[in-house]
Amino acid sequence: MATMYYEQDCDTAQLKTRTIAVIGYGSQGHAHALNLKDSGFTVIVGLYEGSKSWQKAESQGLTVMTAAKAAEAADVVMILINDEKQAKLYAESIGPAMKPGKTLAFAHGFNIHYQQITPPEGVDVIMIAPKGPGHTVRSQYLEGRGVPCLVAVLDGSSPAAKKTALAYAAGIGGARAGILETTFKEETETDLFGEQAVLCGGVSALMKAGFETLVEAGYQPESAYFECVHEMKLIIDLVVQQGLSFMRYSISDTAEFGDYSVGSRIISDETKKEMKQVLREIQNGSFARSWILENQTNRPFFNRMRAMEAEHPVETVGAELRKKMLWASTQK
Repeated sequence: MATMYYEQDCDTAQLKTRTIAVIGYGSQGHAHALNLKDSGFTVIVGLYEGSKSWQKAESQGLTVMTAAKAAEAADVVMILINDEKQAKLYAESIGPAMKPGKTLAFAHGFNIHYQQITPPEGVDVIMIAPKGPGHTVRSQYLEGRGVPCLVAVLDGSSPAAKKTALAYAAGIGGARAGILETTFKEETETDLFGEQAVLCGGVSALMKAGFETLVEAGYQPESAYFECVHEMKLIIDLVVQQGLSFMRYSISDTAEFGDYSVGSRIISDETKKEMKQVLREIQNGSFARSWILENQTNRPFFNRMRAMEAEHPVETVGAELRKKMLWASTQK
C-alpha cells in the first residue's frame, strides 16, 4: 500500500522561518498563497507588471512583486502558471535567482519530467500537487478540511526536501485530507492520462456521444442533456463519496443492471486498446512534443477546437437550461 502522511507527520516549523514565493495568482496560485498566509507562513506573490491580479492579491493582504524580484527574495519558489508558459518565465525571471540552498516547487511535473526546465545543482526540486481545482483547495481549507495532495522530490535534492514538501502540503491544507508520496514521472504520466482518457477527453466525448445519439433519434435536446450531462455530477458525487459499490447501491436496480450489461459494450476492449496507445504517447514524450509545438505555432488546432466545441448543441442547450434552474444561480 502507498504511504500516506497527515498533519502529525508534517513539521511546519522549519518552513515558517523561510519566505515562500507563489508565482501566479490564478486558480491554484490564489489558493496556495492565501492558505499558506492563513497557516502562518511568510508569502509573497510574483506577477508580471500590469497583471490584473496584482491589485486583487494586495487587497487580500499579500505582498506582490514581479516574478523576478519574488524569486530573488524567496527561499522557496512555487511556480503556478500554465505549463506551457513556465519554461520561458523560468529562463527569464526565475532561473537566475535559483542559488544553492533554495527550493523550486511545482504543482505538476510536466516541465521537469519533459526537461523543459533544468534546475541547477544545489537547488531542491519538489512537487506539491493538490488533487482538486484551486477554488476547492481554498474553500475546503476555509471549512477546516483539505484537498488530498501528491508530493514528490526530484533525485539529487537534499534530505530536507521531503520535509519541505510535506510542510508546504500541510500549509495549504493537504495534510488534513492525506498526502501521497509519488515521483515526478508517475504524477505527470498518470495526470495526463487521467485528463485525456477519462476525466476530460473521455467523459466529455462520452457525454456528447450520448447527447447526440438521443437527439438524432428524435428525442428532445433538453431531455438528452438532463440524462447524459446534467446527471453525470450526481453519479460522480456518489462514487467520490463511497466508491462504485455505493453508487450502485444508491441507484435503482434497473440502472444497476444496465451498468453491468451495457457498460462493457460502450467501453470495450477496443477502447482500452486505444487508452494504452494514449498512455504510450504520454510515456514516450510524443504528446508533450505535440503540445509544445502547438504553443510554438500559436495554437491553430487548440483554438479551432475550442471555438467549435463552444458552438456544439450540447453547450447551447445546456446554457439555456441552466438559466431556468433556480438553484443554479447560487452555484460558483
